[in-house]
Amino acid sequence: FGLRVRHARMDAETGKVDMRHFRSLVNGRTVALVGSAYGFPHGIIDPIGEIAALGKARGIPVHVDACLGGFIVAFMERAGYPLDEVVDFRNEGVTSISCDTHKYGFAPKGSSTILYNNREIRKYQMHAQPDWPGGIYASPTMSGSRAGNIIAGTWAAMMAHGLEGYVESTKSIVAATRFLEGEIRATPGLTVMGKPLATVVAFQSEGFNIYGLVSYLTERGWELNALQFPPAVHVCITRLHAVNDMFHLRRLVTDIKNGTEHLLSDKSGAVNQMAALYGTTQSIPDRSIVTDVACEYFDAYYEVQCQKYVQ
Repeated sequence: FGLRVRHARMDAETGKVDMRHFRSLVNGRTVALVGSAYGFPHGIIDPIGEIAALGKARGIPVHVDACLGGFIVAFMERAGYPLDEVVDFRNEGVTSISCDTHKYGFAPKGSSTILYNNREIRKYQMHAQPDWPGGIYASPTMSGSRAGNIIAGTWAAMMAHGLEGYVESTKSIVAATRFLEGEIRATPGLTVMGKPLATVVAFQSEGFNIYGLVSYLTERGWELNALQFPPAVHVCITRLHAVNDMFHLRRLVTDIKNGTEHLLSDKSGAVNQMAALYGTTQSIPDRSIVTDVACEYFDAYYEVQCQKYVQ
């Protein structure tokens, strides 16, 4: 589309977007404003109300990316965890919201939704080709064919869980998140990033290389997301962490505390493979090099060795 994305800085203390910098990026050519509710890396909700007010005042559409947390933040008030920030169409400036049903909606992978606050905006996603020799071709989205089984599976999941089911899952998941946040804050050597409100807890360390903790936990069967800029790690809480009195989550907390204690006392200065990899890639100023390496990896992954046919 020939659009240029302009990224606003993140407030180092809160993890939210820096609204002063955000406002400075808006000009007469700005076509949309975007905020997260909540962001995948750190689980932080942006000041959607301020973004929406800015969009309304300037006549610019505002999109809320709620892909990860849409089926959580929508039910938090009913679950007993009201948010300080209104993130939906109650903000008059919000014109669209994206929400993945395949995450906390528990629907099949490949399903997602986008909501609009009026029909006029929705028309822009539709596509029609009236002059095709094969007949009139029209699609409700830019993409063509879509799998009906995924749509049916999504409908079935939403009907099965219903409002009460989503409220109950939100209640247990957020409670588990708050438990994890408290345990991480109480662990010497670790610092929680910002104020996570929903399902993601990100943390870092000034006492050791945080990627060493990721490797330590990987060796014990845990798969955590390593973050960058700044180096950190996060845990994304799901229903599996919340069941059976948080049995699995309590095991994870124990391993996090043991790993942190081990790394704080380790004076060898040894650097594991993950720490070396992430440390190196973050230090490369030309990010296109990292992109090229990633694409080369996929290119090698898809390489097929073909044998010549001999008649």
